[in-house]
Amino acid sequence: MSEILRAEGCSLVVRDSAGAITTYSSTGVRDLEYLLDHQPERLRGAAIADKVIGKAAAGMAIYGGVTDIYAEVMSRKALPMLQSSGVRFGFGLLVDRIVIPGDNGRCPLERIVEECTTPAEVVATLRQHFKEMQQRCTQQQQHQNK
Repeated sequence: MSEILRAEGCSLVVRDSAGAITTYSSTGVRDLEYLLDHQPERLRGAAIADKVIGKAAAGMAIYGGVTDIYAEVMSRKALPMLQSSGVRFGFGLLVDRIVIPGDNGRCPLERIVEECTTPAEVVATLRQHFKEMQQRCTQQQQHQNK
C-alpha cells in the first residue's frame, strides 16, 4: 500500500477488511474524520498507509478499528498509543514532532490532543475542536454578510 501512496500522490490509502483499496487526498486528518463519521465500516479491520501519522491520526485510526498502519512520517507522540493498542505499525521516518510551516513549527492537532491518553479521548477532543472551528467559521460568515 505504501507503493500506492507514493505512486498516486494521495495522502491516505485504505485496504478494508474485504480487501477493497481506496485512496484519499484531503489534508490533515480530514479523510479519517470523514470515514469515522460516514463510512466507519471501511476502517474496521483495515490496513492504512498515510503520508503522516501523528498522535491525532493514530488515535482516530485506532478508534476506527484499523489493525495495521504504515506512515511515511510518524511522530514519536503516536507511539505510546499505537503500542498499547496492539495495532501493527511501521514507518519510513520517525520524527520528534510533526512540523507544519507557518504554525510555530508544530502541528496544531498534536497540541490539541497532547493530554489525551486513549483513542476515544482523541476522537472526542478533535470532534469538539472541529465543531468549535465550524461554529467560528459560521459566525464569521454571518458577520461578513451583515
